[in-house]
Amino acid sequence: MTGDVTINPSASCLVMTTEILRSMLYRGSEVMREVAWVVFDEVHYMRDASRGVVWEETMILMPHKVHYVFLSATIPNALQFAEWITKIHEQPCHVVYTDFRPTPLQHYLFPAGGEGIHLVVDEKSNFREENFQKAIAVLAERQQMQEAEVDAGGSGRGLKGKGKKGKKDGPSDIYKIVKMIMTKNYHPVIVFCFSKKECEALALQMSKLDFNDDDERELVGQIFKNAISSLSEDDRQLPQIEHILPLLKRGIGIHHSGLLPILKEVIEILFQEGLLKVLFATETFSIGLNMPAKTVVFTSVRKFDGKDFRWVSGGEYIQMSGRAGRRGLDDRGIVILMLDEKMEPAVAKGMVKGEADRLNSAFHLSYNMILNLMRVEGISPEYMLERCFFQFQNNASVPTLEAEKRELEQQRDAITVENETEVAEYYDLRQQVEAFGADIRTIVHHPQHILRFLQTGRLVRVRDGDQDFGWGVIVNYQKNQTPKGKPDPPASQAYIVDTALLCAPGGTASDGLGRGGSSSIRPVGEDGKAELQIVPVALGALDGLSSIRINLKKDLRSKEDRDMVRKSIREVQKRFPDGVPPLDPIEHMNIKDETFKKLIRKTEILEGKLFSSPLHKSPRCAELYSQYAEKQMLAAKVKEAKKKIRGALSVIQLEELKCRKRVLRRLGYTNAADVIDIKGRVACEISTGDELMLTELMFNGVFNDLTVEQTVSLLSCFVFQEKSEQATKLSDELAGPLRILQETARRIAKLAKESKLEIDEEEYVASFRPELMDVVYAWCNGAKFSQVIKLSDVFEGSLIRAFRRLEELLRQMSAAAKAIGNTELEVKFAEGINKIKRDIVFAASLYL
Repeated sequence: MTGDVTINPSASCLVMTTEILRSMLYRGSEVMREVAWVVFDEVHYMRDASRGVVWEETMILMPHKVHYVFLSATIPNALQFAEWITKIHEQPCHVVYTDFRPTPLQHYLFPAGGEGIHLVVDEKSNFREENFQKAIAVLAERQQMQEAEVDAGGSGRGLKGKGKKGKKDGPSDIYKIVKMIMTKNYHPVIVFCFSKKECEALALQMSKLDFNDDDERELVGQIFKNAISSLSEDDRQLPQIEHILPLLKRGIGIHHSGLLPILKEVIEILFQEGLLKVLFATETFSIGLNMPAKTVVFTSVRKFDGKDFRWVSGGEYIQMSGRAGRRGLDDRGIVILMLDEKMEPAVAKGMVKGEADRLNSAFHLSYNMILNLMRVEGISPEYMLERCFFQFQNNASVPTLEAEKRELEQQRDAITVENETEVAEYYDLRQQVEAFGADIRTIVHHPQHILRFLQTGRLVRVRDGDQDFGWGVIVNYQKNQTPKGKPDPPASQAYIVDTALLCAPGGTASDGLGRGGSSSIRPVGEDGKAELQIVPVALGALDGLSSIRINLKKDLRSKEDRDMVRKSIREVQKRFPDGVPPLDPIEHMNIKDETFKKLIRKTEILEGKLFSSPLHKSPRCAELYSQYAEKQMLAAKVKEAKKKIRGALSVIQLEELKCRKRVLRRLGYTNAADVIDIKGRVACEISTGDELMLTELMFNGVFNDLTVEQTVSLLSCFVFQEKSEQATKLSDELAGPLRILQETARRIAKLAKESKLEIDEEEYVASFRPELMDVVYAWCNGAKFSQVIKLSDVFEGSLIRAFRRLEELLRQMSAAAKAIGNTELEVKFAEGINKIKRDIVFAASLYL
């Protein structure tokens, strides 16, 4: 039983989606009275941000008399989950657990541009440091060669460009790896990419390779032909179907969410039958499908997660690399990581030997949930909040937080400071001076003031966080280039100043300072050992400019030239024992801003008070100050720990629940006694789209005046969630309804804001995406699929997914209209289903 398919619903064993089970529980279905066991497969889905909450609701609402089985890949906190189930259902929950892997894995690194692979984790799970360092050295050498090509005016290209996995001169890296895998008989192989476009591009690079013999080619053709035989003649000629067959015949497959569902299924069948030797897939292939291979390749170790680029997490790596090694067929599985940028050993270890992601609750409130809980007798939204896993996890952290707080209090009370009141006054003054100093630096170091003074040879003081590097010399500066589509960096990182700086030996200069990430560069230690490095320093890490400049050679690569710079810095420091003279912001830099002048005056007054304090001249000043600073830091930590405990003990999201109830009352979904009215009953029926918006549109009569085609087209805004680069140009019959939808969204957002809910009005309005309106309109008017795909840049598979969700929404809207006795609308929505339910969009699954 799924949203669109129901086969034999009166059987003694029912397989269904969690959404169906949830709706049965809310409707009080007959089936629920007879259920004895519920098996939740892949229970780690519970951490999914959008759908996880449905799993949690279902688990809480299930009757106590039912028994449960929860199946999952490794979860580090399985015991905590079992404790929660025991608590909410008052029955024991046993954890049956193994981390034994029948087929051990070997993990290799392939540095970009290299020739071979390096074993970094063997089958006994030992991390081989020296091999890791070798791989990194190959990568560094390659990068230097490319930089040298650029400097020599050649056609050098950064590793971010074509040299990474693309083809420029000679075979690409992925081509070399696949060729090697085939030669060594390590196939079948799954190549994981982190974007649909890259998936297809890499598969096309293999177009010269052929891994199947004549018999296999013929068999692929036969299976493919049978699979698509149910499609109409027109659909069989879709570009996606025609283009993929030649690849499949050569034993190369592609698998991502943008493919037509029927193609994904035929590719899965061919892969299972051993007719595909190389499969290029996105990470969705690693979830829920039992399709192991002998080898798994990662084309990158970083991925874009919707917000920013980050390293692949240990949990994601386990999930995907777990596809390597077929039980009973291979003695070991092979995982190859293509490395295209430098990586710390700790990051690599965390990835390849890290633990699986914890099962953390993704519970959040929705209006549909609140209304359904209000409607069911004997339970309430508060009941749900008290029992959710989110609340349980928070409560579970209280004993640890209490112990931390006690420890911090003991540490704080153990510090006794002589003349504490006097030291406290001095501490406050110094804190104010430092705060004003930071404000002054922000103004002075703003590009509009500082750039004129970043001349080669000027002395600058560098400080990154707590690390004081002392004085260095400016070599050069340039604007910080951000990738296309990314926001501009803050002013403190807008420019990078290459600075000749004395550092402790062993750091990597290219890490830079003040750029937000971790850096291996350290100030000179107590042993006095130092080397001069040219370090890229962000504006924010400059602590002061000097009025002194020294002569610098253009090329500082030779040791003699660097030693000269070192001597010059030491010479300047000797000549000015009271400190290198600074560049005066008002006198030299000519900063005329009145606010700035006030800041300077305030700082001077505070400094006067600070210097006249008796403590300032005391030989014990530094010691007493650091004692008191430590005590203050511990006091702040105690305060933070108390706040965390209060947060963990309070019923989480209770405040949000009150605000949401206020919205429901003001819109007339419930009355003052929290009893559901007619609008609330309609919203209870809708879970596929925004229930408030759809109910408002229905009660405001928006759908009454629209044709069936316009109605279905407008509803597409509620189900499409992917991004499309194409600008939307709508005809008048679609632009009008969209305007009404957007006005309604603004009204609801304003009302939610007035009810103290945190909501961004523009973001909320933009969440209803009109990109598919004209596509759906054309489809409802009988256009062919080959015609509608030309109207949008969205992948075919994504279009079909949107259509299927749209059909589910139409069914819910029809049920909602029926609930209030509006036959006219009920018929209109049902007719909408008939208009879209045809051809390839609703082709039956090959598995059924």
